Amino acid sequence: MKMKKENPQPKNMMHNTDISIKKRYITGLLLFLFLFMVSCNSDNRGLSTATSEFPLLEMDIETLQKAYAEGTYTVAEVVQLYLDRIELIDKSGPALNSILLLNPEAMEIAVELDRELAEGKSRGPLHGIPVLLKDNIDTHDQMPTTAGSRALANSFPLKDSFVAKKLREAGAVILGKSNLSEWANFRGELSSSGWSGVGGQTRNPYVLDRNPCGSSSGSGAAVSANLTMFAIGTETNGSIVCPSQANGVVGLKPTVGLVSRGGVIPISYNLDIAGPMARTVKDAAIALGALTGVDPDDELTLLSEGNYLTDYTQFLNEDGLQGKRIGFFTAAQGRNFKVDTLMLQAVEFMKSQGAEIIEIDQVSAPGTGNHAFQVMLFEYKDGLNKYFASLGPDAPIKNLEELIEFNKNDDISMQHYNQAYLEMAREKESLDSQEYKDALVAMHKGAREEGIDKVMNEHNLDAIIAPTGSPAWKTDWVNGDSFQLGSSSPAAHAGYPNITLPMGFVDNLPVGISIFGRAWSEPVLLEIAYAFEQGTKHRKVPQFLVTDMD
Repeated sequence: MKMKKENPQPKNMMHNTDISIKKRYITGLLLFLFLFMVSCNSDNRGLSTATSEFPLLEMDIETLQKAYAEGTYTVAEVVQLYLDRIELIDKSGPALNSILLLNPEAMEIAVELDRELAEGKSRGPLHGIPVLLKDNIDTHDQMPTTAGSRALANSFPLKDSFVAKKLREAGAVILGKSNLSEWANFRGELSSSGWSGVGGQTRNPYVLDRNPCGSSSGSGAAVSANLTMFAIGTETNGSIVCPSQANGVVGLKPTVGLVSRGGVIPISYNLDIAGPMARTVKDAAIALGALTGVDPDDELTLLSEGNYLTDYTQFLNEDGLQGKRIGFFTAAQGRNFKVDTLMLQAVEFMKSQGAEIIEIDQVSAPGTGNHAFQVMLFEYKDGLNKYFASLGPDAPIKNLEELIEFNKNDDISMQHYNQAYLEMAREKESLDSQEYKDALVAMHKGAREEGIDKVMNEHNLDAIIAPTGSPAWKTDWVNGDSFQLGSSSPAAHAGYPNITLPMGFVDNLPVGISIFGRAWSEPVLLEIAYAFEQGTKHRKVPQFLVTDMD
Protein backbone atom coordinates (compact mmCIF):
# COMPACT_ATOMS: atom_id res chain seq x y z
CA MET A 1 0.00 0.00 0.00
CA LYS A 2 1.30 3.38 -0.97
CA MET A 3 1.67 5.95 1.70
CA LYS A 4 -0.18 9.14 0.90
CA LYS A 5 2.28 11.85 0.24
CA GLU A 6 1.91 14.98 2.42
CA ASN A 7 1.28 18.11 0.52
CA PRO A 8 4.51 20.03 0.31
CA GLN A 9 4.50 23.49 1.87
CA PRO A 10 4.08 26.10 -0.82
CA LYS A 11 7.15 28.15 -1.44
CA ASN A 12 5.27 31.35 -0.86
CA MET A 13 4.16 30.13 2.61
CA MET A 14 7.80 29.54 3.61
CA HIS A 15 8.57 33.04 2.42
CA ASN A 16 5.64 34.51 4.37
CA THR A 17 6.73 32.69 7.52
CA ASP A 18 10.24 34.14 7.26
CA ILE A 19 8.75 37.59 6.83
CA SER A 20 6.47 37.06 9.84
CA ILE A 21 9.41 35.99 12.01
CA LYS A 22 11.44 38.96 10.86
CA LYS A 23 8.53 41.32 11.57
CA ARG A 24 8.10 39.91 15.07
CA TYR A 25 11.86 40.21 15.69
CA ILE A 26 11.95 43.80 14.45
CA THR A 27 8.80 44.67 16.39
CA GLY A 28 10.27 43.12 19.53
CA LEU A 29 13.56 44.92 19.04
CA LEU A 30 11.79 48.24 18.54
CA LEU A 31 9.66 47.61 21.65
CA PHE A 32 12.80 46.79 23.65
CA LEU A 33 14.52 49.94 22.45
CA PHE A 34 11.42 51.99 23.22
CA LEU A 35 11.13 50.58 26.72
CA PHE A 36 14.87 51.06 27.26
CA MET A 37 14.62 54.71 26.22
CA VAL A 38 11.57 55.23 28.40
CA SER A 39 13.44 53.60 31.28
CA CYS A 40 16.45 55.88 30.74
CA ASN A 41 14.24 58.93 30.57
CA SER A 42 12.34 57.77 33.63
CA ASP A 43 15.60 57.27 35.52
CA ASN A 44 16.67 60.78 34.56
CA ARG A 45 13.34 62.31 35.51
CA GLY A 46 12.92 60.76 38.91
CA LEU A 47 13.09 58.03 41.49
CA SER A 48 12.11 54.49 40.64
CA THR A 49 9.39 52.91 42.77
CA ALA A 50 12.03 50.90 44.63
CA THR A 51 13.92 53.99 45.77
CA SER A 52 10.91 56.20 46.52
CA GLU A 53 8.78 53.71 48.45
CA PHE A 54 10.79 53.72 51.66
CA PRO A 55 8.74 53.48 54.87
CA LEU A 56 11.06 55.90 56.69
CA LEU A 57 11.31 58.44 53.85
CA GLU A 58 11.84 61.93 55.32
CA MET A 59 10.97 60.66 58.80
CA ASP A 60 12.34 62.84 61.60
CA ILE A 61 13.67 61.97 65.04
CA GLU A 62 10.53 62.92 66.94
CA THR A 63 8.29 60.83 64.66
CA LEU A 64 10.56 57.81 64.95
CA GLN A 65 10.59 58.08 68.74
CA LYS A 66 6.80 58.09 68.69
CA ALA A 67 6.87 54.98 66.48
CA TYR A 68 9.13 53.24 69.00
CA ALA A 69 6.82 54.21 71.86
CA GLU A 70 3.77 52.89 70.00
CA GLY A 71 5.51 49.68 68.97
CA THR A 72 5.25 50.44 65.26
CA TYR A 73 8.95 49.77 64.81
CA THR A 74 11.80 48.26 66.77
CA VAL A 75 15.28 49.72 66.62
CA ALA A 76 16.50 46.55 64.91
CA GLU A 77 13.83 46.90 62.22
CA VAL A 78 14.76 50.52 61.60
CA VAL A 79 18.47 49.73 61.36
CA GLN A 80 17.74 46.93 58.90
CA LEU A 81 15.59 49.24 56.78
CA TYR A 82 18.43 51.75 56.55
CA LEU A 83 21.00 49.04 55.81
CA ASP A 84 18.78 47.73 53.01
CA ARG A 85 18.34 51.22 51.59
CA ILE A 86 22.09 51.81 51.71
CA GLU A 87 22.58 48.64 49.68
CA LEU A 88 19.90 49.72 47.20
CA ILE A 89 20.96 53.33 46.69
CA ASP A 90 24.54 53.77 47.84
CA LYS A 91 26.13 50.54 46.69
CA SER A 92 23.95 49.85 43.63
CA GLY A 93 21.11 51.70 41.88
CA PRO A 94 22.11 55.39 41.77
CA ALA A 95 25.40 54.36 43.46
CA LEU A 96 25.87 57.52 45.53
CA ASN A 97 29.05 56.15 47.08
CA SER A 98 28.46 58.26 50.18
CA ILE A 99 29.35 55.61 52.76
CA LEU A 100 32.83 54.18 53.25
CA LEU A 101 32.14 51.58 55.92
CA LEU A 102 29.16 49.94 57.58
CA ASN A 103 29.36 49.14 61.26
CA PRO A 104 29.34 45.33 61.69
CA GLU A 105 28.07 45.86 65.24
CA ALA A 106 25.09 48.05 64.25
CA MET A 107 22.49 45.30 64.58
CA GLU A 108 23.93 44.08 67.88
CA ILE A 109 23.69 47.63 69.24
CA ALA A 110 20.11 47.91 67.96
CA VAL A 111 19.05 44.72 69.74
CA GLU A 112 20.52 46.00 73.01
CA LEU A 113 18.68 49.31 72.64
CA ASP A 114 15.44 47.42 71.98
CA ARG A 115 15.99 45.44 75.17
CA GLU A 116 16.37 48.70 77.10
CA LEU A 117 13.14 50.06 75.63
CA ALA A 118 11.33 46.85 76.55
CA GLU A 119 12.49 47.41 80.13
CA GLY A 120 11.08 50.93 80.06
CA LYS A 121 14.47 52.60 79.77
CA SER A 122 15.35 55.31 77.27
CA ARG A 123 18.61 57.19 77.01
CA GLY A 124 16.88 60.26 75.56
CA PRO A 125 15.72 61.66 72.22
CA LEU A 126 18.51 59.90 70.26
CA HIS A 127 17.73 56.44 71.65
CA GLY A 128 17.67 54.09 68.66
CA ILE A 129 18.33 56.85 66.13
CA PRO A 130 20.70 55.87 63.29
CA VAL A 131 23.63 58.18 62.58
CA LEU A 132 26.62 58.21 60.23
CA LEU A 133 29.98 59.71 61.20
CA LYS A 134 32.31 61.41 58.76
CA ASP A 135 35.36 59.17 58.53
CA ASN A 136 37.73 61.58 60.20
CA ILE A 137 35.98 60.98 63.54
CA ASP A 138 37.51 58.20 65.64
CA THR A 139 35.51 55.19 66.72
CA HIS A 140 37.01 52.43 68.86
CA ASP A 141 35.34 49.46 67.24
CA GLN A 142 35.74 47.24 64.18
CA MET A 143 35.88 50.25 61.83
CA PRO A 144 39.11 52.07 60.95
CA THR A 145 39.24 55.87 60.81
CA THR A 146 40.84 56.86 57.53
CA ALA A 147 40.22 60.53 56.62
CA GLY A 148 39.63 58.93 53.21
CA SER A 149 43.37 58.28 52.91
CA ARG A 150 44.80 54.95 51.82
CA ALA A 151 47.62 55.62 54.27
CA LEU A 152 45.14 55.07 57.13
CA ALA A 153 43.06 52.31 55.51
CA ASN A 154 43.93 49.97 58.41
CA SER A 155 44.20 52.54 61.19
CA PHE A 156 42.19 51.63 64.29
CA PRO A 157 42.09 54.35 66.98
CA LEU A 158 42.71 53.34 70.58
CA LYS A 159 39.53 55.00 71.87
CA ASP A 160 36.31 56.66 70.80
CA SER A 161 36.30 60.32 69.91
CA PHE A 162 34.37 62.47 72.36
CA VAL A 163 31.64 62.85 69.70
CA ALA A 164 31.28 59.07 69.23
CA LYS A 165 31.26 58.57 73.01
CA LYS A 166 28.50 61.14 73.49
CA LEU A 167 26.40 59.65 70.71
CA ARG A 168 26.71 56.15 72.13
CA GLU A 169 25.74 57.42 75.58
CA ALA A 170 22.70 59.12 74.04
CA GLY A 171 21.60 55.82 72.48
CA ALA A 172 22.32 56.63 68.84
CA VAL A 173 23.19 53.72 66.55
CA ILE A 174 26.38 54.40 64.59
CA LEU A 175 25.51 52.85 61.22
CA GLY A 176 28.93 53.46 59.71
CA LYS A 177 31.40 55.99 58.37
CA SER A 178 30.64 58.40 55.53
CA ASN A 179 32.94 59.23 52.62
CA LEU A 180 34.66 62.62 52.54
CA SER A 181 37.04 64.74 50.57
CA GLU A 182 40.38 63.16 51.44
CA TRP A 183 42.10 64.77 54.42
CA ALA A 184 39.02 67.00 54.76
CA ASN A 185 39.87 68.73 51.46
CA PHE A 186 43.18 70.12 52.69
CA ARG A 187 45.64 67.90 50.88
CA GLY A 188 46.35 69.54 47.53
CA GLU A 189 45.38 71.77 44.64
CA LEU A 190 42.61 71.17 42.07
CA SER A 191 40.91 68.55 44.22
CA SER A 192 37.40 67.26 43.56
CA SER A 193 35.16 67.48 46.63
CA GLY A 194 33.79 64.12 47.70
CA TRP A 195 36.72 62.13 46.31
CA SER A 196 38.98 60.04 48.50
CA GLY A 197 41.56 57.39 47.79
CA VAL A 198 39.68 54.95 50.02
CA GLY A 199 36.14 55.63 48.84
CA GLY A 200 36.31 57.16 45.38
CA GLN A 201 33.84 59.87 44.31
CA THR A 202 30.64 60.67 46.20
CA ARG A 203 27.78 61.78 43.94
CA ASN A 204 25.06 64.37 44.45
CA PRO A 205 21.65 62.72 45.01
CA TYR A 206 19.77 65.44 43.14
CA VAL A 207 21.77 65.15 39.92
CA LEU A 208 24.32 62.35 39.93
CA ASP A 209 26.93 64.01 37.74
CA ARG A 210 26.95 67.06 40.03
CA ASN A 211 29.32 67.49 42.95
CA PRO A 212 28.23 67.04 46.58
CA CYS A 213 30.69 69.71 47.79
CA GLY A 214 32.98 68.97 50.70
CA SER A 215 34.54 67.93 52.76
CA SER A 216 31.60 66.35 54.64
CA SER A 217 30.36 65.16 51.25
CA GLY A 218 29.20 61.69 52.21
CA SER A 219 27.42 62.96 55.32
CA GLY A 220 25.42 65.48 53.29
CA ALA A 221 24.56 63.11 50.46
CA ALA A 222 23.58 60.26 52.79
CA VAL A 223 21.27 62.42 54.92
CA SER A 224 19.61 63.89 51.84
CA ALA A 225 19.10 60.45 50.27
CA ASN A 226 17.48 59.12 53.46
CA LEU A 227 20.29 56.64 54.17
CA THR A 228 20.40 57.73 57.82
CA MET A 229 18.37 59.88 60.18
CA PHE A 230 21.23 62.36 60.61
CA ALA A 231 25.00 62.53 60.27
CA ILE A 232 27.97 64.25 61.83
CA GLY A 233 30.27 66.36 59.68
CA THR A 234 33.28 68.50 60.50
CA GLU A 235 34.22 71.95 59.29
CA THR A 236 37.34 74.06 59.14
CA ASN A 237 35.94 76.44 56.54
CA GLY A 238 32.78 75.45 54.68
CA SER A 239 32.97 71.68 55.12
CA ILE A 240 29.60 71.37 56.89
CA VAL A 241 27.67 74.23 55.31
CA CYS A 242 28.73 73.69 51.67
CA PRO A 243 27.82 69.99 51.43
CA SER A 244 24.64 70.69 53.38
CA GLN A 245 23.53 73.31 50.85
CA ALA A 246 24.63 71.28 47.82
CA ASN A 247 22.67 68.27 49.08
CA GLY A 248 19.61 70.20 50.24
CA VAL A 249 19.85 69.60 53.99
CA VAL A 250 20.39 71.51 57.23
CA GLY A 251 23.95 71.85 58.48
CA LEU A 252 25.03 73.40 61.76
CA LYS A 253 28.63 74.49 62.37
CA PRO A 254 28.80 75.26 66.10
CA THR A 255 30.98 77.77 67.90
CA VAL A 256 34.51 76.37 68.18
CA GLY A 257 34.63 74.94 71.69
CA LEU A 258 30.97 73.94 71.91
CA VAL A 259 31.67 70.41 70.61
CA SER A 260 34.93 68.63 71.38
CA ARG A 261 37.45 67.85 68.66
CA GLY A 262 39.02 65.11 70.77
CA GLY A 263 39.55 62.16 68.44
CA VAL A 264 38.82 64.12 65.26
CA ILE A 265 41.62 64.07 62.68
CA PRO A 266 42.66 67.73 62.70
CA ILE A 267 43.43 70.53 60.33
CA SER A 268 43.29 73.56 62.61
CA TYR A 269 42.99 73.72 66.40
CA ASN A 270 41.39 77.18 66.21
CA LEU A 271 39.00 76.51 63.31
CA ASP A 272 37.95 72.83 63.38
CA ILE A 273 34.56 71.83 64.76
CA ALA A 274 32.14 68.92 64.41
CA GLY A 275 28.41 69.44 63.94
CA PRO A 276 25.13 67.83 62.91
CA MET A 277 23.71 67.52 59.40
CA ALA A 278 20.01 66.67 59.19
CA ARG A 279 16.90 67.07 57.06
CA THR A 280 15.21 69.44 59.51
CA VAL A 281 16.26 72.23 61.83
CA LYS A 282 14.65 70.41 64.75
CA ASP A 283 16.69 67.25 64.15
CA ALA A 284 19.87 69.34 63.97
CA ALA A 285 18.93 70.99 67.28
CA ILE A 286 18.24 67.64 68.95
CA ALA A 287 21.56 66.24 67.75
CA LEU A 288 23.52 69.31 68.84
CA GLY A 289 22.23 68.93 72.39
CA ALA A 290 23.70 65.45 72.59
CA LEU A 291 27.16 66.56 71.40
CA THR A 292 27.97 69.41 73.79
CA GLY A 293 30.03 69.23 76.97
CA VAL A 294 33.47 69.87 78.41
CA ASP A 295 36.20 67.46 77.32
CA PRO A 296 39.53 67.41 79.20
CA ASP A 297 41.22 66.42 75.92
CA ASP A 298 40.07 69.64 74.21
CA GLU A 299 40.92 72.75 76.21
CA LEU A 300 38.76 75.01 74.07
CA THR A 301 35.66 73.23 75.40
CA LEU A 302 36.40 74.87 78.76
CA LEU A 303 35.15 78.08 77.14
CA SER A 304 31.74 76.47 76.71
CA GLU A 305 31.15 76.31 80.48
CA GLY A 306 27.99 78.34 81.05
CA ASN A 307 27.44 78.57 77.30
CA TYR A 308 26.48 75.04 76.29
CA LEU A 309 23.05 73.44 76.59
CA THR A 310 21.78 69.89 76.26
CA ASP A 311 18.43 70.92 74.79
CA TYR A 312 18.29 73.41 71.93
CA THR A 313 14.75 72.55 70.85
CA GLN A 314 13.40 75.07 73.38
CA PHE A 315 14.42 77.84 70.96
CA LEU A 316 12.45 76.53 67.99
CA ASN A 317 9.80 79.18 67.51
CA GLU A 318 7.69 79.55 64.36
CA ASP A 319 7.47 83.30 65.05
CA GLY A 320 11.23 83.50 65.57
CA LEU A 321 11.74 86.14 62.87
CA GLN A 322 9.44 88.64 64.53
CA GLY A 323 11.40 91.66 65.77
CA LYS A 324 14.81 90.36 64.68
CA ARG A 325 17.41 92.74 63.24
CA ILE A 326 19.29 90.80 60.59
CA GLY A 327 22.27 91.87 58.52
CA PHE A 328 22.20 90.90 54.84
CA PHE A 329 25.81 90.31 53.74
CA THR A 330 25.69 91.39 50.08
CA ALA A 331 29.23 90.53 48.92
CA ALA A 332 27.99 87.64 46.75
CA GLN A 333 25.34 89.71 44.93
CA GLY A 334 25.92 89.88 41.19
CA ARG A 335 27.89 86.65 40.86
CA ASN A 336 24.93 84.42 40.03
CA PHE A 337 21.60 86.07 39.18
CA LYS A 338 19.68 82.88 39.89
CA VAL A 339 21.06 82.71 43.42
CA ASP A 340 20.44 86.46 43.78
CA THR A 341 16.78 85.89 42.96
CA LEU A 342 16.39 83.21 45.63
CA MET A 343 18.23 85.32 48.19
CA LEU A 344 16.07 88.37 47.59
CA GLN A 345 12.97 86.19 47.91
CA ALA A 346 14.31 84.95 51.26
CA VAL A 347 14.91 88.53 52.40
CA GLU A 348 11.36 89.51 51.44
CA PHE A 349 9.96 86.53 53.32
CA MET A 350 11.91 87.49 56.45
CA LYS A 351 10.59 91.03 56.20
CA SER A 352 7.05 89.71 55.87
CA GLN A 353 7.55 87.81 59.13
CA GLY A 354 8.54 90.91 61.06
CA ALA A 355 12.32 90.98 60.65
CA GLU A 356 14.22 94.16 59.88
CA ILE A 357 16.94 93.66 57.25
CA ILE A 358 20.05 95.84 57.12
CA GLU A 359 22.39 95.49 54.14
CA ILE A 360 26.10 95.19 54.93
CA ASP A 361 28.89 94.82 52.39
CA GLN A 362 31.79 93.72 54.60
CA VAL A 363 31.99 91.33 57.55
CA SER A 364 35.73 90.67 57.95
CA ALA A 365 38.76 92.95 57.87
CA PRO A 366 40.83 92.79 54.64
CA GLY A 367 43.58 90.16 54.71
CA THR A 368 41.88 87.94 57.28
CA GLY A 369 41.75 85.00 54.87
CA ASN A 370 45.51 85.11 54.27
CA HIS A 371 46.19 85.06 58.00
CA ALA A 372 43.79 82.14 58.41
CA PHE A 373 45.57 80.14 55.72
CA GLN A 374 48.88 80.50 57.54
CA VAL A 375 47.26 79.49 60.83
CA MET A 376 45.87 76.39 59.13
CA LEU A 377 49.26 75.34 57.77
CA PHE A 378 51.02 75.72 61.13
CA GLU A 379 48.29 73.95 63.06
CA TYR A 380 47.93 71.22 60.44
CA LYS A 381 51.51 70.06 60.91
CA ASP A 382 51.27 70.19 64.70
CA GLY A 383 47.82 68.58 64.82
CA LEU A 384 48.53 65.72 62.42
CA ASN A 385 51.74 64.76 64.18
CA LYS A 386 49.93 64.70 67.53
CA TYR A 387 47.09 62.67 66.06
CA PHE A 388 49.44 60.07 64.57
CA ALA A 389 51.14 59.79 67.98
CA SER A 390 47.73 59.12 69.59
CA LEU A 391 47.38 55.97 67.50
CA GLY A 392 50.13 54.26 69.48
CA PRO A 393 53.21 52.31 68.43
CA ASP A 394 51.32 50.31 65.80
CA ALA A 395 50.17 53.41 63.91
CA PRO A 396 50.48 52.86 60.13
CA ILE A 397 51.77 56.44 59.75
CA LYS A 398 53.95 58.00 62.44
CA ASN A 399 54.25 61.60 61.24
CA LEU A 400 53.54 64.07 58.45
CA GLU A 401 56.76 63.20 56.62
CA GLU A 402 55.76 59.53 56.40
CA LEU A 403 52.33 60.51 55.08
CA ILE A 404 53.86 62.60 52.31
CA GLU A 405 56.19 59.75 51.34
CA PHE A 406 53.31 57.25 51.33
CA ASN A 407 51.31 59.43 48.95
CA LYS A 408 54.28 59.85 46.61
CA ASN A 409 54.46 56.09 46.20
CA ASP A 410 50.74 55.41 45.87
CA ASP A 411 49.33 55.78 42.36
CA ILE A 412 45.66 55.88 43.41
CA SER A 413 46.13 58.61 46.01
CA MET A 414 47.89 60.90 43.55
CA GLN A 415 45.93 60.12 40.38
CA HIS A 416 43.79 63.28 40.37
CA TYR A 417 45.62 65.99 42.32
CA ASN A 418 48.73 66.79 44.33
CA GLN A 419 49.56 67.16 48.04
CA ALA A 420 50.73 70.76 48.01
CA TYR A 421 49.05 71.70 51.31
CA LEU A 422 50.66 68.79 53.17
CA GLU A 423 54.02 69.84 51.76
CA MET A 424 53.46 73.49 52.70
CA ALA A 425 52.54 72.44 56.24
CA ARG A 426 55.69 70.32 56.50
CA GLU A 427 57.85 73.42 55.98
CA LYS A 428 56.28 75.33 58.86
CA GLU A 429 57.97 75.75 62.22
CA SER A 430 56.42 74.87 65.59
CA LEU A 431 53.56 76.74 67.24
CA ASP A 432 56.15 78.66 69.23
CA SER A 433 57.00 80.50 66.02
CA GLN A 434 56.36 84.23 66.09
CA GLU A 435 55.04 84.02 62.55
CA TYR A 436 52.32 81.66 63.74
CA LYS A 437 51.45 83.73 66.81
CA ASP A 438 51.17 86.90 64.74
CA ALA A 439 48.96 85.20 62.14
CA LEU A 440 46.64 83.83 64.84
CA VAL A 441 46.21 87.23 66.50
CA ALA A 442 45.61 88.90 63.15
CA MET A 443 43.07 86.27 62.09
CA HIS A 444 41.02 86.59 65.25
CA LYS A 445 41.20 90.37 65.24
CA GLY A 446 40.12 90.61 61.61
CA ALA A 447 37.32 88.08 61.99
CA ARG A 448 36.07 89.09 65.45
CA GLU A 449 36.88 92.56 66.83
CA GLU A 450 37.11 94.14 63.38
CA GLY A 451 34.73 91.66 61.82
CA ILE A 452 31.51 90.01 62.97
CA ASP A 453 31.47 91.53 66.47
CA LYS A 454 32.09 95.03 65.11
CA VAL A 455 29.41 94.81 62.43
CA MET A 456 26.83 93.31 64.79
CA ASN A 457 27.53 95.91 67.47
CA GLU A 458 27.35 98.84 65.04
CA HIS A 459 23.99 97.73 63.63
CA ASN A 460 22.62 96.05 66.76
CA LEU A 461 22.12 92.79 64.85
CA ASP A 462 20.78 89.46 66.03
CA ALA A 463 22.34 87.56 63.11
CA ILE A 464 23.75 87.88 59.60
CA ILE A 465 22.44 86.11 56.48
CA ALA A 466 24.01 85.33 53.11
CA PRO A 467 23.64 82.72 50.37
CA THR A 468 25.58 79.62 51.40
CA GLY A 469 26.81 78.98 47.88
CA SER A 470 25.84 78.45 44.25
CA PRO A 471 24.22 75.34 42.72
CA ALA A 472 26.41 72.24 42.58
CA TRP A 473 28.86 72.13 39.67
CA LYS A 474 29.58 69.08 37.54
CA THR A 475 32.20 66.85 39.13
CA ASP A 476 35.48 67.38 37.29
CA TRP A 477 38.62 65.39 38.13
CA VAL A 478 40.65 67.38 35.60
CA ASN A 479 40.01 70.94 36.74
CA GLY A 480 38.80 70.28 40.27
CA ASP A 481 36.05 72.15 42.11
CA SER A 482 34.31 75.14 40.58
CA PHE A 483 33.09 77.39 43.39
CA GLN A 484 31.19 80.48 42.22
CA LEU A 485 30.45 81.95 45.61
CA GLY A 486 30.38 81.12 49.29
CA SER A 487 29.86 82.79 52.64
CA SER A 488 31.46 80.39 55.13
CA SER A 489 34.71 82.26 55.78
CA PRO A 490 33.62 85.02 58.20
CA ALA A 491 32.14 82.60 60.74
CA ALA A 492 34.87 80.02 60.13
CA HIS A 493 37.76 82.42 60.72
CA ALA A 494 36.08 83.82 63.83
CA GLY A 495 35.24 80.36 65.19
CA TYR A 496 31.60 81.44 65.40
CA PRO A 497 28.41 79.45 64.65
CA ASN A 498 26.79 79.14 61.23
CA ILE A 499 23.68 77.27 60.15
CA THR A 500 22.55 76.62 56.58
CA LEU A 501 19.20 75.35 55.34
CA PRO A 502 17.44 75.13 51.97
CA MET A 503 16.14 78.40 50.49
CA GLY A 504 15.03 77.14 47.08
CA PHE A 505 16.16 75.48 43.87
CA VAL A 506 17.91 76.50 40.68
CA ASP A 507 16.44 74.03 38.20
CA ASN A 508 16.93 70.67 39.94
CA LEU A 509 19.65 71.78 42.35
CA PRO A 510 19.18 73.09 45.91
CA VAL A 511 20.65 76.34 47.18
CA GLY A 512 21.02 77.21 50.87
CA ILE A 513 20.85 80.30 53.05
CA SER A 514 23.40 80.75 55.84
CA ILE A 515 22.61 82.38 59.17
CA PHE A 516 25.60 83.22 61.36
CA GLY A 517 26.47 85.42 64.31
CA ARG A 518 28.38 85.87 67.55
CA ALA A 519 30.06 83.18 69.64
CA TRP A 520 27.58 80.91 71.47
CA SER A 521 24.59 82.35 69.57
CA GLU A 522 23.28 78.94 68.46
CA PRO A 523 19.91 79.55 70.21
CA VAL A 524 19.05 82.67 68.20
CA LEU A 525 20.38 81.19 64.95
CA LEU A 526 18.23 78.10 65.43
CA GLU A 527 15.22 80.26 66.22
CA ILE A 528 15.62 82.23 62.98
CA ALA A 529 16.36 79.11 60.94
CA TYR A 530 13.34 77.26 62.29
CA ALA A 531 10.99 80.15 61.56
CA PHE A 532 12.35 80.39 58.01
CA GLU A 533 12.10 76.63 57.47
CA GLN A 534 8.54 76.35 58.78
CA GLY A 535 7.40 79.30 56.71
CA THR A 536 8.96 78.22 53.43
CA LYS A 537 9.32 74.39 53.40
CA HIS A 538 11.97 74.38 50.64
CA ARG A 539 13.33 70.89 51.35
CA LYS A 540 12.59 68.39 48.53
CA VAL A 541 13.38 64.69 48.31
CA PRO A 542 16.21 64.15 45.78
CA GLN A 543 15.29 62.41 42.53
CA PHE A 544 18.67 60.88 41.59
CA LEU A 545 18.66 62.37 38.11
CA VAL A 546 21.42 60.95 35.93
CA THR A 547 22.12 64.44 34.56
CA ASP A 548 20.28 67.73 34.32
CA MET A 549 21.24 67.99 30.66
CA ASP A 550 18.76 66.18 28.39
